[in-house]
Amino acid sequence: MSNAVQTHSNDTFKKRVFSGIQPSGGLTLGNYLGAVKRFVQMQQEDYETIYCMVDLHAITTWQDPKKLKHNTRELAAFFIASGIDPDKSILFNQSGVSAHVELGWVFNCVARMGWMKRMTQFKDKAGKNAENASLGLFGYPALMAADILVYHATHVPVGDDQKQHLELTRDIAAKFNHDFGVDFFPMIEPVIGGPAARVMSLRDGSKKMSKSDPSDLSRINMGDDADTIAQKFRKAKTDPDALPSEEVGLEGRAEAKNLISIYAALGDQGVSDILSDVGGKQFSEFKPMLVERAVEKLSPISQEMARLMEDTSEIDRVLAKGVEKATAIAIPVLKETYEIVGILQP
Repeated sequence: MSNAVQTHSNDTFKKRVFSGIQPSGGLTLGNYLGAVKRFVQMQQEDYETIYCMVDLHAITTWQDPKKLKHNTRELAAFFIASGIDPDKSILFNQSGVSAHVELGWVFNCVARMGWMKRMTQFKDKAGKNAENASLGLFGYPALMAADILVYHATHVPVGDDQKQHLELTRDIAAKFNHDFGVDFFPMIEPVIGGPAARVMSLRDGSKKMSKSDPSDLSRINMGDDADTIAQKFRKAKTDPDALPSEEVGLEGRAEAKNLISIYAALGDQGVSDILSDVGGKQFSEFKPMLVERAVEKLSPISQEMARLMEDTSEIDRVLAKGVEKATAIAIPVLKETYEIVGILQP
C-alpha cells in the first residue's frame, strides 16, 4: 500500500510504547495472553509505556452508555490487576485527552480515501452493508494513527489483525513529514503478538477464543473465579493421543496445540521446553497440571478485578492521574503539529 516517500531513523526519539484496547466488554484469556501480559513485560524493559482504553474507538459502533462506562472501568481494572503499575506506566482513557481527536483531524486531511478503502478490518466489520457503517468506523485508522503519534511512540504491541493499521500509521507519518519537509513523526515499529499471540477456543481449537461464542465453556473470562477456571479447563476438548515430545507432533492437533501453548505462555516457557517434560503423557495427566497453573496465575487477577470494581473510585483516580500525565506529553506534540501545518494558536 505504501505511499511513504520519506523514512528516517528513530534514534532521535525516546523509546516509547503505546497500545490500547477497546472497552467493549467480555475480556478473555486471549486479551491477557495475546496483549496485556506483553504490556506488563514491556513495562519492565527500557521503554516509557503508555496504555489506553480507547473508548472513542468503541463508539464507532453503537454502545449502551451505561455499559460503556462500566466496560471502561472494568478494562482499567483488568490492566491494573494484570500488573500494569500506574506509577510505572501511564494508564488512561482515550477520551480524556482531546489531543487524540485534534491530531486525528489533521491525519484525516493527510490520509487518502484509497488507503482507507483498502483496510480489510473495515470491510470485515462493515460487512455487506458498508453504506450504513459509521463514518467513524471508516476513519478509525486515522484516529488510531493519532493515538500513537501524538505521543511520538516508537513501538506498538498489537495483534496480527491490527498490523495493516500500523502500516497505514507509518504511511501517514511519512506523508506528513514529506509534505511539510520535516522529520517530526517517528516511523513506528510494530511488536506483534504476546506470549500466546492467538488463543483458541477450548471447545474448537480451529477457532479463536471469542467473547461472542455462544458457549461460555469455549473461553476463560478474566472475571472467572478459581472453580470456574478449573472446570472449564477440565472440560476442554482434547484428543485421545499422548502428547508429543516435539513441536512437529502438534501439527494437525489443534486442541493439543492450544492447551500446550496456553500452559507455556502462563508459565513464561517455550512450547518445546514444555513438550520435553510432558511428552508421552496423556491428557488425563496433563490437564491437572494445566488447571493448577491456570488457577495460580489467573484467579488472583479475577479477585483483584472484583475488588477494584466494588468501589470504582480507585480506578477513577488512576485514570484521572493518567490523563494528566498523557496530556503533558501530547499537548506539546499537538502544538508543534499545528505550527508545522500553519494553524494559528493563541
